[in-house]
Amino acid sequence: MTLREITLLAGTEVADALSDALLEHGALSVSIEDADADTVDEQPLYGEPGAQPERTGWAHNRVSVLLPTGSDPAQLLAAACEAVSISVPRICGERQVDDADWVRLTQAQFPPTRIGNGLWIVPSWHEPPDPGAVNIRLDPGIAFGTGTHPTTRLCLAWLLQRMPRGARVLDYGCGSGVLAIAAAKLGAREVIGTDIDGQALVAARANSRRNAVDARYTAPEQLPPGPFDVVLANILANPLRLLAPALLARVAPGGWLVLSGVLDRQAEELIGAYAQVDRAVPLDVWATEDGWSCLSGRRRGPIAAG
Repeated sequence: MTLREITLLAGTEVADALSDALLEHGALSVSIEDADADTVDEQPLYGEPGAQPERTGWAHNRVSVLLPTGSDPAQLLAAACEAVSISVPRICGERQVDDADWVRLTQAQFPPTRIGNGLWIVPSWHEPPDPGAVNIRLDPGIAFGTGTHPTTRLCLAWLLQRMPRGARVLDYGCGSGVLAIAAAKLGAREVIGTDIDGQALVAARANSRRNAVDARYTAPEQLPPGPFDVVLANILANPLRLLAPALLARVAPGGWLVLSGVLDRQAEELIGAYAQVDRAVPLDVWATEDGWSCLSGRRRGPIAAG
């Protein structure tokens, strides 16, 4: 069976309403992405801790719509737009998608993944290849990450190689909780994850229970006081730039700041932006993978006492 996917462009004010209407009128799925992603016009949807984001949608949204076999894209789109009283956007892309056993195919794409020497990400449908290693059981999910993207792999490798045992660790923008779980399994004495998405916090708590680790998750405005020996943030360059004061303020004397989600071409600019806020945490490129950079730096001074 062959399905059809169409792509539309929509503005901030109509993207969500249009997506809901498309689903109500028979679309199998709808996804919204920033049409300006990885360009100078990319817009972060992130606010400072305790504050609402400045914007709740992108200026230019790429809406991908999966349609059932035999449906008329123009007719479905017209009906959905009429339902929410908006103009019909132009279809800017179309492709055929072969239907399949999506569960089986998805599982086949995510075998156990080795991170360095002695750390594995293992989906629940596989047995750990090395039972004696640090194994993180994490089922890949669309919303909060698989744990195997280069940006996450870089952070995991940093934790494996550099994290001080007994450290107090903050995972800022925790998503699935994979970094927090890894830190706990690698000997952190206290781990706290935070995310502005409440569903991410729910997923992270469930993943921590699955891995039998002690980690707490909370919204940014509810973070406990005090600095951390390791502050991790695997987000994207623009929100990382906005969060510089908040993240730097959480790094203890002698503690580490680790940033990922940064394209190689963005690294030097982000290093400079953090230096303007606080020169006591000099960042550098720690490692790169597939066009992504992981930055790390240590605050001058003795490491915080436990």
